[in-house]
This record gives sequence, C-alpha cells and structure tokens, in this order.
Amino acid sequence: MRKLIEFRNIVKSFDGQVVLKGVDLNIYENEFVTLLGPSGCGKTTLLRILGGFLEQDQGTVIFDGQCIDKVPAYRREINTVFQRYALFPHLNVYENIAFGLRIKKMGEDLIAQKVNRMLSLVNLEGYGKRNVTKLSGGQQQRVAIARALVNEPNVLLLDEPLGALDLKLRKEMQRELKRIQQEVGITFIYVTHDQEEALTMSDKIVVMNAGAIEQIGTPLEIYNEPANAYVARFIGESNIVDGVMKADYRVRFDDKVFECVDFGFRPDEPVDVLIRPEDLTVVKPRDGVMRGEVKNVVFKGVHYELMVETRTGTSKTVQMHVVTSHDIHNTQAGEKISANDFYVDSDDLENKEMTDQDFISIANAQAWDEENRDLSLTRVNHDIQKTPGVYHITFGTDRGTEVTVKVYVIHPEYVEDPRHNIGISALDFFITPEEIQESMAISTDLKTWASAEAWNLQDDSSVEITDVKFDFDPSSVTEGSYEITFSTRGRVYKVETTSRLEVGDRVGLDFGPEDIHVMHKEVTEA
Repeated sequence: MRKLIEFRNIVKSFDGQVVLKGVDLNIYENEFVTLLGPSGCGKTTLLRILGGFLEQDQGTVIFDGQCIDKVPAYRREINTVFQRYALFPHLNVYENIAFGLRIKKMGEDLIAQKVNRMLSLVNLEGYGKRNVTKLSGGQQQRVAIARALVNEPNVLLLDEPLGALDLKLRKEMQRELKRIQQEVGITFIYVTHDQEEALTMSDKIVVMNAGAIEQIGTPLEIYNEPANAYVARFIGESNIVDGVMKADYRVRFDDKVFECVDFGFRPDEPVDVLIRPEDLTVVKPRDGVMRGEVKNVVFKGVHYELMVETRTGTSKTVQMHVVTSHDIHNTQAGEKISANDFYVDSDDLENKEMTDQDFISIANAQAWDEENRDLSLTRVNHDIQKTPGVYHITFGTDRGTEVTVKVYVIHPEYVEDPRHNIGISALDFFITPEEIQESMAISTDLKTWASAEAWNLQDDSSVEITDVKFDFDPSSVTEGSYEITFSTRGRVYKVETTSRLEVGDRVGLDFGPEDIHVMHKEVTEA
C-alpha cells in the first residue's frame, strides 16, 4: 500500500506539560487506523494536529509526500467528525450535507447527485427534508459522516464519534462505519478509548500511553501478542503474573516451570506472563496444572466469569476484645464521655509524630451532652512512652468531664511473606458491642480499629487488604474475645467458562504452551 501520512517526531505541550513525546507513525492509503488509549494519552491531540486545528511544537506532518505544517485546516484534503456532531439546527438533513458543496459554489444538479448518493451510503434515503433536531443520535451521526464525506476527502478523522450513543446503537454504527469505509475506499483515522470498537473496526491499531506509542499492529497481533503488560491490560481481559524466563520456551511462575512458545529472553530475566481468561479451561482438581478455589462467579449471558484463587494471600490474625460500655456521666456538667483501652505500635511512636487526634481516633474517644450533641475533646493527657508497657491516657472536655483508659504499647509481630513479597500488620483492639452494632461498614471499621495495613516488601508501597474474616454477628455480638483475620489477595485468575460453578468449589485450571504469552517488563521512567 502507498504511504499517505507520516508523523515525524511530533512533540506537543500544553502549559508546560508534554502530551506528545516525539511520536513517529506511518498511515497508509485506504487503511482504517484506530488511535487507542485512555483519556489524556495524546490521541486526540495527534488527530487535531493532522486536521490542522493544532500546531505541533516540534516535528513534521507529511501528507501524500508533501509537508502540510503550514497548510490551514480548510485547505487540507481531510475532514473531521467529532463526538458532538455540530450539525446546523436551522438546516434540514439535505442542506446540512450540501453545506460544504455550496461553499464551493457547485451547481445544483451536481449537489443533488452527491447529496443523494451520501444519503444512500449512510442509509438515510427519504430523510433529506427532515429537521436534524428531530433525528435520533445514530441518525445525526450518519448525517455528520455524510456531510464530511460529500466533499470527497482523502482522509476522514473521527474523534470518538460513537461516545454519545447507547450500547446497542454503538454496535450497529461500528458495523456501519466499517462498511462505509470499505465502500468509499478512503483512509479513516479513528480515536477511541473503547477496546471493542478498536478490535471490531480497525485494520491497524495504535495503542498510546502518556504521549507515546506502546504498540502498532493488527487487532489480532495486538490481542494475541501484546508488547507489554500495559497493552495486554488495555486490550481484552488479562491475567498478568510475575515470572522468570528460565530459558527459551521455559518460563517459571506460580512456583512452577511451564513450557511456552516464547524465546529470545535473557536467562533468568524477570518477565510478565499473560494468560487470557478464555484460554483457561476448568477441569477436575486432579487434572489441572493448577488447583484453586472459586472466589466469585458472575453470569455474563453466554458464559460465566470466575475468579479462581490458586494461591492464598498473606494474612494476619488479631484478637478483638469486646467489652461493655463504660460511659462516664458528669451530671453536674450534663455531659457523658467514653473511650476504649487500646494497643499502639511502639514503632509508630518511634517513627511517627502521633497527635492527640490520632489517640482520640484509636481510642474511639467521644463526648456528648444530654441532648446527644457531640462535644469536642479539648484535653488529652498521657504518660505514654516509646518502650513497651502499659500506660494511661485521659481525655477531657472544657467543662471537666474526663475518662482515663489504658494504653498497651507493644512490639507487634509483622507477617512478612517473601514469596508474595508482602508484609502485613494489625493490632489487637478493644471495642464495645454498641460501637460494632453502629458500624455502617464493618470490614472497613475492623481494619481501622486494628490499624491493619499491608505493604510491598521491596518498595514499601501500600498493598490493599482485600479480605476480613470474622465469626460473629455484628448485630448481636456480646462480650468476649474474637479472632479477626486480615488478608491480602492471593493469586487470582479470571476465567471464562460455560460451566456453572459455585463460590467455594475446588477446581483445576488447565492450559497449554500456546496459551502462555511472555512479555518484557515495562520500563518505568525515572
């Protein structure tokens, strides 16, 4: 095919922020090319530079062998269809389509011929006299496309033109746009963040991220052979796990070495391993190359989507001590006050500047008047030291109402899991039945009361605690001690299957070498 458009080292900034970082891209005649990426990745900026609506800071745009950097938008053989169709509300369908031809002072016979051909092309025969404001969203979009195509441009730019349509209409228009492009035989350049649109319509997909191109390829290449984890996550559903390439055609992940079809990596190179959900087969536990437990089931109409945990996460168990309410009533001041004994991490006292508000929060200290209006705790006095031991803290109001509780300073045992590369900690805590019963989100509150947190052992970044297990009924809990277990997510695979399974079922997962795709690790900019 003949090269039609060249972007050469295109750089563009807005208010000092670089949104295009030296983009190089070739587009060929009669291609349907999709620029795909999240909001802010630079795809619309690149489209507007090609259309002549923006000027790049650096680089050159070549169109049909000629530099068009200084050519104004109206002189470029390029038309654009935007998400907001910008139709003229005072003109009917026919006159909207004919507008550009009238600007060119074309004869009425020729205008009628071209407009009627466009109406036929976009399946709007008989709609010429309709008011455009009375049309559906899909019909308005067809008018916008016809108006752009009637001028016979060499290239049609489409900036998320289906974004305002509902799902059913969007799918219909995807097929229509591809049909129209094939019939008129010109280059379409389409901008979207919708992966399904890109896969459905494109001859070539350009995946963009933060102002740069991550990968260029056909839909099949992009889906089956993503260049990195970013592309794999953006195109289709993905299971991506850390692995190590032991040798050509052999990769290790999930504590096992698997045969694969990839080669050319360094020995023992850290890699990302991709397995698509549809490539995992659910079998009996003894027949799978992995075994796991079904954690979640969602019915998707033609298949079930399972979340199967093959390896448990990192966990920490603590004691929740439920004690009776110990409100103190100051009848003279007409106030009540309460607080709980609490545990505190000696490392937190050593490394963090613990404030009075921190202690109020940990102790769940509060005061209120006889009309149940909350009062401020203005006095916090304590003898807490950084060394382990039992200390006291007193909370009080302006009117002298106060309560004193115990503070247990401890060296907690952190759970460090080198295999998962995760650390987790949590503290025993005291709580009253009333506080538990008043909780609106018990799992979230349990994490707060226990100061539960998890982190990455390599870089100390935060890791989400996804599971909180307990064996009491929050609505009827009584005094006593209860175990609470906080866990991070283990290794979970998303699986698509037609088999109906239930949460808690034990299953095997099977896959072959051709179902494994090994990718180089993404390079993170400093």
